Amino acid sequence: MPIHNSAIAEMFGKVADLLDISNADEFRIRAYRTAAQTISSLTRSAAEMVKAKEDLSELPGIGKSLAGKIKEIVETGSLTRLKELENQVPAGLVSLMKVSGLGPRKVLTLHNQLGISSRQELEKAAKAGRIREVPGFGEKTEHAIIVSLERQASRTREEEGRLRFVAAEQISRPLLSYLRKIKGAGLVEVAGSFRRKCEMVADLDLVATCSKDSEMMDLFTQYEDVERVISRGRTRSSVTLHSGLQVDLRIVPPSSYGAALLYFTGSKSHNIAIRRLGQKKGLKINEYGVFRGNRQVAGKTEEDVYHSIELPYIAAELREDRGEIEAALEHDLPDLIDLKDIKGDLQAHTTATDGKFTLEEMAEAASARGYEYFAITDHSKRVAMAKGLDARGLARQIKEIEQLNSRQSKLRILKSSEVDILDDGSLDLPDDILKELDLVVGSIHYNFNLSKNRQTERILRAMDNRCFNILAHPTGRRVGKREPYEIDLRRILKAARENQCYVELNAQPERLDLRDVQVRMAKEMGVKVAISTDAHSVTDLEHMRFGIAEAQRGWLERDDVINTRSWDELKTLLRRQ
Repeated sequence: MPIHNSAIAEMFGKVADLLDISNADEFRIRAYRTAAQTISSLTRSAAEMVKAKEDLSELPGIGKSLAGKIKEIVETGSLTRLKELENQVPAGLVSLMKVSGLGPRKVLTLHNQLGISSRQELEKAAKAGRIREVPGFGEKTEHAIIVSLERQASRTREEEGRLRFVAAEQISRPLLSYLRKIKGAGLVEVAGSFRRKCEMVADLDLVATCSKDSEMMDLFTQYEDVERVISRGRTRSSVTLHSGLQVDLRIVPPSSYGAALLYFTGSKSHNIAIRRLGQKKGLKINEYGVFRGNRQVAGKTEEDVYHSIELPYIAAELREDRGEIEAALEHDLPDLIDLKDIKGDLQAHTTATDGKFTLEEMAEAASARGYEYFAITDHSKRVAMAKGLDARGLARQIKEIEQLNSRQSKLRILKSSEVDILDDGSLDLPDDILKELDLVVGSIHYNFNLSKNRQTERILRAMDNRCFNILAHPTGRRVGKREPYEIDLRRILKAARENQCYVELNAQPERLDLRDVQVRMAKEMGVKVAISTDAHSVTDLEHMRFGIAEAQRGWLERDDVINTRSWDELKTLLRRQ
């Protein structure tokens, strides 16, 4: 059974949580969290690296011990250390740590004081007014727990059985490679929400062509990752993989491939709009093609299907019935941004704080990507867990960057900082040092539970500071893990436009913050976006493509993104008037 990166990362994450609840050494806890993040962000399969006998200890944050544990998981499907901890700590306590405002210490307090070991027991105690009676809690905390539990229940129903896009990609890549190598295979592509690059994927819909004598369907059901065959047919089969993900394969004739790919890519509402346009022209459009009466007039390619109803090709990322049909009719579809348009990354970290590589190593990796500039934005002092820099530490780093820039000419390292926005809206470092920087990125890492108005005012006051340039991961959300904090985004975008500030689209696969509809809002309000990786290792720089995908879903064009500019152009944008 193949072990995917997401499963390894999940095990390491559970170990970290259980160690945290057990009041273990902070260094050990961070080591497992770092390892989980490293594995989840890998674009290669850790299992394949183990089989190839590669040295995993060379990966950022993975030492000899953790490399051995990855090997154990790949070879046995389990982790002895995790089993030991699960026998020591009630299993339900880990899920409680995902409730807003409940860290490991508070979870342990509730367990010791009230015997709470599950979400159900927590909800019952909160609604009965028992939480407020525990020292260190109170009525506000109790109310916040109830609200958080309700939100998470709603989110769980919505995301039940879904995987993050990056996890689905890690699963689909080897499967596609396997199918394309089968004798007689023709075109094979993943359709559905995956092809539209949605942040969460419920299943994989494969569309393929092959020769009549090909064994593709039989070999598909025999794929090594298949746990259960749901159905098997000549042109359609469905299986469940060991990850729980359902995969459907449909084999179609070449004359219908484009129509089938369009149909199964969706979205459903986009397809309905397409069919209605076809009906107005006397055409029937379905997964088999475009028909006038009984005669097929199009369907071999998606372009043919769109042209049959006098529309230009519409990119899969736009097919959500959010105005793309109307834009196509008006010949006003966006010329979507592409990865090759990016000239630099505007958020990255080094070993000076919580990064895994030195300034020189990160710069070398950025240069290898052909970037013109690269912002080093190590944390400010408020983020103590990340060894955030105070003014003196940042001053030392500024000198290091200046020295590095003097020794190279192709890549300009930007003197920057990710400065925490404090509760009162002030910035975590004095203006005297911030004025020395090329770029100031402001962000929130603490106190997510402020009221919507207070959180919004906090950000607005920060943007009033003339040193402020970019609001990083503006809503604080983590896909499938943490709800966004409450803010009035429209007010914030309006203030950003007035203050000549910008908002970030954080490309980390577990953040994607802003999300697509919010990115579209920024575009419509005239606020430009910075697409940044928030890289903590050299491999994280590859995450830029996830940010590009989210930007495409948000209709962004090259001109909507500030880091598509040359350094001279960007420097002008960053200079607040």
